[in-house]
Amino acid sequence: MLAGMDPVAAIATNKFQATAATVSATITYSRKGMIDWRPGLPMAVMSMLGGAAGALSISYLPREWLQIAVPVLLLLVAAYFALSPTLHNREREPYISIIVFTVTLAPLIGFYDGVFGPGVGSFFMVAFVWVMGQGILRAVSNSKLLNASCNLGALAIFSVSGNIVLPVALCMAFAAFLGAQAGARCATRFGPRLIKPLLIVICCSMAIKLLVG
Repeated sequence: MLAGMDPVAAIATNKFQATAATVSATITYSRKGMIDWRPGLPMAVMSMLGGAAGALSISYLPREWLQIAVPVLLLLVAAYFALSPTLHNREREPYISIIVFTVTLAPLIGFYDGVFGPGVGSFFMVAFVWVMGQGILRAVSNSKLLNASCNLGALAIFSVSGNIVLPVALCMAFAAFLGAQAGARCATRFGPRLIKPLLIVICCSMAIKLLVG
């Protein structure tokens, strides 16, 4: 958008590279056996439908409230992880059932990704950690699956609408694919001691960028 691209084209083009990154990371986590496929597939389907619905709604929903609300949400995510006890991989009892999560939070966060998108991976991860009681690495792995799914759903809609600037999208997708591979390997190797500070820094940086942009 700062380069002068039409807002819808910018979101559609960005969704192309975001899909490449999240699919790349999902493949890496899957190869390491870190994704729960049995409960994950229904959640992924609902997330994909939410992403597609959000992309269909993008021309009709005012995004001004998102531009105000999202930085606040990102700062809350950063504060949650900054003030929480040391992140670990221990599990606890979830607050809601997997079925409720699948039919509510998965499509809702996916819908947000189709409409706007910044911070969606962090929102999925907070949902898995806080609501579902998952350990940090399991939450990161499952959030990548759902993030990839809603990206694919939104990308399908944007592809049909012809809003993607393909040369830019392909260059970004190649770089995002490589970056996601490196990031997933670092996360599985270093675990919470890397994920927690990186998540806090990224959430704060994105919030500041959205507020001043």
